[in-house]
Amino acid sequence: MNYNHQEGLVSKRYSYYIMSLLFLLYMFDYIDRLVVVSLFPFIKHDWGLSDTQCGMLVSAVYWSILIFTFPASILIDRWSRKKCIGIMGLLWSIATAACAFTRNFSHLFATRAVIGIGEAGYAPGGTAMISAMFPLEKRARIQGIWNASIPLGSALGIILGGLIAEHFGWRHAFGIVAIPGMIVALLFFRVKDYKTVELIRSTDNTAEKNRVKMSRMDMARQFTRNRTLIFNNLAFAGNVFVTTSLLSWLPTYFYRTEGISMGRAGAKAGAIMFLAVVGAPLGGYIADKWYTKRINARLLLPALTSIITSIVLFIALIVFDGTKQYIVLLAAGVTAAAFVPAAVAVTQDVVHPGLRATSLSLNVVIQHILGSSLGPIFVGFMSDRYDIRTALTFLPVFALVAGILFFVGSFFYEGDFNKAEKIKLMIED
Repeated sequence: MNYNHQEGLVSKRYSYYIMSLLFLLYMFDYIDRLVVVSLFPFIKHDWGLSDTQCGMLVSAVYWSILIFTFPASILIDRWSRKKCIGIMGLLWSIATAACAFTRNFSHLFATRAVIGIGEAGYAPGGTAMISAMFPLEKRARIQGIWNASIPLGSALGIILGGLIAEHFGWRHAFGIVAIPGMIVALLFFRVKDYKTVELIRSTDNTAEKNRVKMSRMDMARQFTRNRTLIFNNLAFAGNVFVTTSLLSWLPTYFYRTEGISMGRAGAKAGAIMFLAVVGAPLGGYIADKWYTKRINARLLLPALTSIITSIVLFIALIVFDGTKQYIVLLAAGVTAAAFVPAAVAVTQDVVHPGLRATSLSLNVVIQHILGSSLGPIFVGFMSDRYDIRTALTFLPVFALVAGILFFVGSFFYEGDFNKAEKIKLMIED
């Protein structure tokens, strides 16, 4: 197997320093993104909103990401990873703080949309930097550690939102969580970055002298003729539909079905999501171990974990109530995130190194169109029509479909991996 090592781009210690900053910023990204879900009952009380409108406050972020992620990723690939990440971190943090000063649903919706503009290119930029700083055979496990910041930030956002709102008011929740992200974003302007990769391709994939400049059609073919990416991205969307719906509505589910305070409901839901801190790194570790023996393991493992998640959610939401249900939902917190690191690594494995941020942004576009932008609204709509529990029982179907799509995509991985350009990256002077 051709691993295309990138050891030595920067020191191992510095690589982990950059990864630590990326981890913290991603954690604050999700705190800012999801703090609103624990504020639903308070905002509903003040403004008389419906569940559908509350769902829209989550989806607003994802719609902005959907619109702006592709142009942002092109800027990242062709200009600077660190500068784009620093600017975006400042933008979404300032927008989060601004949510505290809104006076009606329209203003809050618009401000939430600005948060999404700031977050639009962060995942593509961070993924591209991690892919450059660490070798191929460690890519999934490093992505797993980095993506553990998502459930950690989500859980903290849910928990902090409810607690701050109960003690100080819901507006203070937005202001308090916005500050740390600004600090880390400023630090990121000073890290080392790799040189922008020239968009060239090999005419016979062997000789350096036979490299030619890629045309726009060549770039487009990196994605339109890449069956691995197509199935991987569609499957990713199915799982994100599930996870975003759970993140958005589990606090409300516990609040309504158990009659507990929103602070306790947020803590219960946050604990479930927090267990993805175990699931994401574990999924990446297993995928990389399996990858040394089976080249398409980075698609086979997500297929397996998606199907397991479907079964676990079905049992929790259909079969059990009370304590038994909660225990099973805790297991879902582990399995639901296990697909992420391997699936993200796939977006980097099978494309030109100069298009890695663009590849992840395409994944983001698809997952938001079909997943995160629809999930919260779908569950909110079904909850308005029936009840919150009935609305959540649709989610296992989407996880099952995702598992099937990952499995189909696994048959194309080796061929698409071998077609991808192998170019050594260089650090900026």
